[in-house]
Order: sequence, then C-alpha cells, then structure tokens
Amino acid sequence: MSKSGYTCVRLVFCWLNILLWLTACALLGLGVWMRISHDGYATLLPQYEYLSADIFAIGIGAVVFTLTFLGCCGSWFHNRCMLIMYFVLVIVLLVAEIICGTTAFVFREGLSHTLREELKNGLLHHYNITSKGPYNLSVIWDHIQLQFRCCGVEGYEDWYLIDAWPQERWVPDTCCLPAVREEGCGKTDADNWYEGGCYGPIYRWFVNKLATIGVVGLIIVFIQLYGLISSMLLFCTIKHRRRSRKYKSYDS
Repeated sequence: MSKSGYTCVRLVFCWLNILLWLTACALLGLGVWMRISHDGYATLLPQYEYLSADIFAIGIGAVVFTLTFLGCCGSWFHNRCMLIMYFVLVIVLLVAEIICGTTAFVFREGLSHTLREELKNGLLHHYNITSKGPYNLSVIWDHIQLQFRCCGVEGYEDWYLIDAWPQERWVPDTCCLPAVREEGCGKTDADNWYEGGCYGPIYRWFVNKLATIGVVGLIIVFIQLYGLISSMLLFCTIKHRRRSRKYKSYDS
C-alpha cells in the first residue's frame, strides 16, 4: 500500500473508532445512570432482570468501548497486537450476530409463544400497583395499554387473579374504554374494557418498523466489515513497513 493510501485508511479508521468510542462512553454512562438513579430500568420481563434496558445499555456500551479502544489505539500507535485483537473480536461479534439472527428466524414461532407466556407470567407474579417510580412495571403497562388501546397480553382475562389482587377479577384502569375511564373503572364490568390484548398491536408495530431496523442493521454490518478490512490492511502494512523501514507498494 502506498504512503498516501495507508495514511488515508489509518486516519479514517482511527477517527471512526474515536466517534464510536465516544458513543460507547455515552451509552455506558446512560446505562449506569439508569441503574443507579432508578434502581434498574424496569422491563416487561422482570423475571429476567438481565434483559432490562440499563443492562442492555451497559453491555453494548462495554463491547463497543473495548472494540473501538483496540481499533483506535492500534491504528494510532501502529500496534499490530491490538489490531489483530480488534479483527478477531469483530469476527466473533459478526458470527454471534449471524447465529442469533438465524436462530431467532428458525424458531420464531416458538419464541413468539414463549414471549407471550413470559409476559403473562410477569403480569401474574411481578405486577405491583404500590411500587413507586416512573419506570416500574405498572407504569410501563399503563403506557402500553393507553397507547395501543389494549388490555393484557392476549386479553383482559390475563389480569384476573394476579398476585396484586389474588381474589379479584380486576384490570388496571388503563384497560377501560375512554368514555368510561375513571379511577376504579377497572373493577367494574368487562363491557367497559378493551377486549383485545397488547401482543398483537405491539407485534404489528414492530413489523412496521422492520425497514428502519433493517437499515440500522445494514449500517452496523457495513461498519463492522469496514473495520475488518481496514484493520487487516493496517496490520499487513505495519508489518511490511517495519521490514522495509519505509512506505512501499506491495507491487514494487
């Protein structure tokens, strides 16, 4: 690789990793802040605490922080060890993404059924109307039911006899139709409640966002492929440079 080509690849690769490193720092800070300030950002699956938003932010931030640190320092200081570690870790990440995506597609029906059952289990055992804070499970379900005009996971019967009211066939007040919504309306007749569950509307909303998700996914894959190619080019050029003690084309 020529001197100008090497310099261009090195600078673009380095600055790209700096920007991603700053993003990772912000994501880590956000995750830690949510964890400390709000005692863990609530999830719709409280029985799986590691799936909460703050854990996701911390985990993704830590992975990106490590990768971009290796890439940035490896390119800036001409460190072949850091570059090859970066290369290997990105390959591992790509393989993991492919495996997870393929598994989710192949077993999508089973995963859908499992998700519905786990959401119901969350309502049954973890819904708490007395819990405080803006990010607890009850507030999240209230927001979902108001936004999608639904009740429960598959229907209002999902709220019957839950641990929060074990002897009652009640629903949260956010299940009530707008015309009759008032405090205590969830303890009245089922004719005043939404009949449909929330799983269907949420699933359709997710499907409508697949185009955006696909674009984001392609951008991430492009960045990873660029990182793979650039890190290997820099690795080989540094090795060649150390041997020749000057920039030189492989064709010469």
